[in-house]
Amino acid sequence: MTQTERNTRTVLVTGATGRTGRAVADAARAAGLDVRAASRSGAVRFDWDDRGTWDAALRGADGAYLAHPVDIGAPGTARDVGALARRAVELGVRRIVLLSARGEDQALPAEAAVRAAGADWTVLRCAWFQQNFSEGPLAEQVRGGELAFAAPAGLREPFVDVRDIADVAVAVLAEPTDRYVGEVLELTGPEPLTWGAALAEVAAATGTQKRYVPVPVREYGAVLAGLGVPAEEVAFLVELFGTLLDGRNAATAGDVERVLGRGPRPFREFAEREAAAGTWK
Repeated sequence: MTQTERNTRTVLVTGATGRTGRAVADAARAAGLDVRAASRSGAVRFDWDDRGTWDAALRGADGAYLAHPVDIGAPGTARDVGALARRAVELGVRRIVLLSARGEDQALPAEAAVRAAGADWTVLRCAWFQQNFSEGPLAEQVRGGELAFAAPAGLREPFVDVRDIADVAVAVLAEPTDRYVGEVLELTGPEPLTWGAALAEVAAATGTQKRYVPVPVREYGAVLAGLGVPAEEVAFLVELFGTLLDGRNAATAGDVERVLGRGPRPFREFAEREAAAGTWK
C-alpha cells in the first residue's frame, strides 16, 4: 500500500458529544480531516446499543476513534467494541484508535477484541482525566466546598487533559505511515498529584476553599447504592476502584511528548482555564 493510499481523510468519532469525543472531533477538524461526529442524537446517528446505526456511520470512513460510553472494562463492553471493530474492517475502515484506561485490567478484553479485528489499531491507555473535575458525576461536588471520593489521601495520579488525548488520537489517525500501528500508548499529565492537591489547584484558581475527603472504596460503593446506582454497576465500580486506586498509576509516561513533540498540559493550566470560563461558579 502506498503512502497516499494510507492517508486518513474521513474519521468517524464515536461519542462525539462526550468528554474525549468532542475534543477529538474538534482537533480532527482543525487538522483538516473530514469528521463524522457520531452520537445517539447527532446528525451522524450512532448508538452502541443499536447495531442498525453502525453501517451508515462507518461506511466510507478511513479511520475511527472508538470511545465506549460506559467504562471500557465494564461487562459487555469487549463484546460491543469487538463487534464494531470487525464491522468497521469489513466496511473498509483501516485505522482504529481505541480509548482505554491506564492500569485497568478489566479493559484488556476490549483491547484484545480490537487487536483481533484486523485493523491498523492503536490503543490509548489514559490516566484519569483532568476534566473529571469539571464534567461528569464529580463536578457538582468540586463546585461546592468538599469532594468525597474513593481515592486514598496519599494516592498520586498524573491527571491528563482530554485535549492532549485528542491531539494524540488525531496524530495517530492522520499518520500516513505504519508508525503507532500495533502500539499501546500511555497518556498522562506531566506530574503526579494527590486528589487533594488537584482540588487545591481548583481552589486556588477560583479563589475558594475546598476540601478533599477520602472514602474507603466499599463505603463509597455503599454511598452509590444509596443514590440508586444499580447493584451490578456498584459491584463493578468497587472492584475497579479497588485496583485502579492502589497506586499502580502514580508514575508519569512519556507518550504524549513522543507523539506530539511537546509535553502534556499541566493540571494548573486546566484549572485556570476552566475557572476563567466560569465552570465552577
